[in-house]
Amino acid sequence: MQVFKFGGASVKDADGVKNLVLVLQKVGHANTLIIISAMGKTTNAMERVLDNYFNNKKELQSSIQDVKKYHNEILIDLFDNEQHPVFKRVSTLFEELISFLNRNKSPNYNFVYDQTMGYGELVSTTIISEYLNEIGLKNNWLDVRDCIKTDNYYRSANVNWKQTQKLINTNVDTSVLNITQGFLGSDPNNFTTTLGREGSDYTAAIFAYCLNAETVTIWKDVPGVLNADPRYFENAQLLNQISYREAIELAFYGATVIHPNTLQPLQQKEIKLYVKSFLNPNNHGTMVAKEIGSEPNIPCFIVKKNQVLLSLSSLDFSYIVEENISEIFSLLHLYKMKVDVIQNSAISFSVCIDNIYNNLEKLLQHLKAKFKVTVHENVSLYTIRHYNEQAILSLEEGKDVLLKQLTHETIQIVTK
Repeated sequence: MQVFKFGGASVKDADGVKNLVLVLQKVGHANTLIIISAMGKTTNAMERVLDNYFNNKKELQSSIQDVKKYHNEILIDLFDNEQHPVFKRVSTLFEELISFLNRNKSPNYNFVYDQTMGYGELVSTTIISEYLNEIGLKNNWLDVRDCIKTDNYYRSANVNWKQTQKLINTNVDTSVLNITQGFLGSDPNNFTTTLGREGSDYTAAIFAYCLNAETVTIWKDVPGVLNADPRYFENAQLLNQISYREAIELAFYGATVIHPNTLQPLQQKEIKLYVKSFLNPNNHGTMVAKEIGSEPNIPCFIVKKNQVLLSLSSLDFSYIVEENISEIFSLLHLYKMKVDVIQNSAISFSVCIDNIYNNLEKLLQHLKAKFKVTVHENVSLYTIRHYNEQAILSLEEGKDVLLKQLTHETIQIVTK
């Protein structure tokens, strides 16, 4: 059994869908389950739909039509006959979306987000499943919400592994080609949940774990895992192989090639992970496996933009002790702040956080009641794994360094 995951960039248009077919023909698709993301930048477009729903109702229908038009153009390019049932199936999905937005009474942004975002994945998999059937690649379309059960922590749901294992074993016929959605699950009340942005990789790992797959392959528009994001760093190099541990470290610090949760279920069953290019499917890419050294062993650079650096000190210059730190972390948890770096001294405590849920102002109101607070917004957090002096100097050049923290293998630098 093998699990493939294709991201949005790989199926952004009709040519991308046709290239997916070429990949399957080149590498084989027996005993395969395919996870597919929303097409292209659909998730961004759906977020605009959601923003209009809450803040600009007069633009709502127009933004939905933009998403529908984008997919309709792909349909027309793939299917000669506009009477093909796929057109109706896709139209019905958009009708469901509009119906939900019309009848929804919940003011909870996170709940509404999860009920709307998933239509990108539902539409993309519907189109691709029908196209594969059309050209003779028979497959079974699965609704992933019937397979992955979660709690109701909307936008970052936690998997109920016992229930999910049972449902996947019940619903997945491993003797045929299966296609399903990434990113999604459902809660105990059958409302849609999401596994966090870029959660399709995690979906692939969940299925691989439950099906005892031999391998997972993530197909991307890069040759594999690079030692740096080429959008921000020059001369990025391919890592031919890394260990689960190293991949987890890179993902934790913010490397976007592999989703942070993906590695944990894979390493438990020693399922090898490959990251390959959908443009060159026969190339080796990067292999992630148990207890193998990094090859080549070079510094790895990671950057997280739009972070917030908070520096706290006691109002009376008393020590920042366990009781204070416990209270601070309780508030960070309450307002769903992702903590990336912490540093403390006798009378100060600094923390670099990711304000994913836009709760910064509420957090600051709480903190300022007890602490003197200095806030730096829109900072960048740089991490170097396996650093050397030259790597540090190249990173700091021309930047205002606000915080630096160094351990044996990792250095983190917050800059303005």
